[in-house]
Amino acid sequence: MVIRRVLAPRIDFGALRRELGLPEGFPDAAQREADQAAAAPPATGVDRTDVPFVTIDPAASRDLDQAMHLARRPGGGYRVRYAIADVAAHVRPGGALEEETWRRGQTVYLPDGNVPLHPHTLSEGAASLLPDVDRAAVVWTIDLDADGATTGVALERARVRSRAKLDYEGVQAAADAGRLPEPVALLPEIGALLTARGLRRGAVNLPLPEQDVEPDGDGWRLVLRGPVPMEDHNAQISLLTGMAAADIMLAGRIGLLRTMPPPKPEAVARLRAAAAPLGVPWPDGVGVGEVLAGLDASQPRAAAFVDQAAELMRGAAYTAFDGELPEQPEQPEHGGVAAAYAHVTAPLRRLADRYATEVCLALHEERPVPDWARAALPKLPEVMAATDRTAGAATRGAIELAEAVLLEHRVGEVFEAAVLDVDAPPNGQSKPGRPPGGTVALDAPPVRARCTGALPLGERIHVRLVTADPTQRKVVFERA
Repeated sequence: MVIRRVLAPRIDFGALRRELGLPEGFPDAAQREADQAAAAPPATGVDRTDVPFVTIDPAASRDLDQAMHLARRPGGGYRVRYAIADVAAHVRPGGALEEETWRRGQTVYLPDGNVPLHPHTLSEGAASLLPDVDRAAVVWTIDLDADGATTGVALERARVRSRAKLDYEGVQAAADAGRLPEPVALLPEIGALLTARGLRRGAVNLPLPEQDVEPDGDGWRLVLRGPVPMEDHNAQISLLTGMAAADIMLAGRIGLLRTMPPPKPEAVARLRAAAAPLGVPWPDGVGVGEVLAGLDASQPRAAAFVDQAAELMRGAAYTAFDGELPEQPEQPEHGGVAAAYAHVTAPLRRLADRYATEVCLALHEERPVPDWARAALPKLPEVMAATDRTAGAATRGAIELAEAVLLEHRVGEVFEAAVLDVDAPPNGQSKPGRPPGGTVALDAPPVRARCTGALPLGERIHVRLVTADPTQRKVVFERA
């Protein structure tokens, strides 16, 4: 993992919050319902407090949706237990709190604090899978054979108790030292099996470093992190559960899928054409996902190839169905997962997961889907699409603001940068009034921004900072 940090001065994110129309608090009635639910935790479900679940999340997180326990099965294979916060047990259908969560759609994260989907009394309190307390959960039990293929799926409402709140960096350090806690000791083994199965299926994962803004004393720091293996292994358990949920809903002919068209052949052909000039090996018969999995995205040419590959991952959406399956053959699938997939593992943070989970529970128990969940399905895609845009704008806006503040007093300076992307309009001409250029990434500070000039894709060049405007959240370089 590569972590780069650069200190930025104090930044006011209030203007961004106002621009996006983010709510400042919950209506009194919604907050009152949440407080009442927190004071009287649900008593439904079987007792699974004997299972030593643990959570793995960013160190500062308190809205803990997922806890896991991994074990070997007698006779071979694995048993994955994945406990997901049972948010539906805390939110009354038709109440003021449910109405407010529909207005929000999902938790929006900003450096100076999140705008939660649910009040903190639930999202970071009574509904969160915090350690050493009993919590309501929906427990998925997924059996795998020795090769990682799913052989059985069950789910149930249960009472669980997490034994520890682990974080990615600590778990990675423990894995490197060979001292992973027993509940997740098999995570590297299972994660690698599931990753390999995904690559054979045609799954595509972009190994992009994560850019973020974090508090640092009286100021902020701009951070660039490369993914760590344990984080990828952890994500495989969530993907496994999402695929199991999609299979249940497709078999029951009702549900809500997370979908994305498969990469178009012409887009893959363009990416293959870019591979050789960037020095990226692409043997015949090897899929896009396998090529990406072998790259070190910290290297400029590899980073440029990954940036080009991002063009394949377009069109993600939610697809609701009831009675009739989606019409086009490819629509039930998610192109990045290369399988049918659903969001069910983050109900504290995403509205859709609460309803998709309830559908899965009903189908698995062979009972009718509750009317309140069924009625929500056709309305969820539009709500989630709108809130996805808001959350994305918040993330981009915060980073762009931090970059502009960080560089505000360095206009005219020259930096070394890697060229990640180059303008390539269909007619070969730049847009009127827009000089040719592309996107560059600085090593220090870890800034990614527009650069004008003739840019060699995947090469290191020197660039001069010409604009750093915090009011417009705009940073522009020119080739030096």
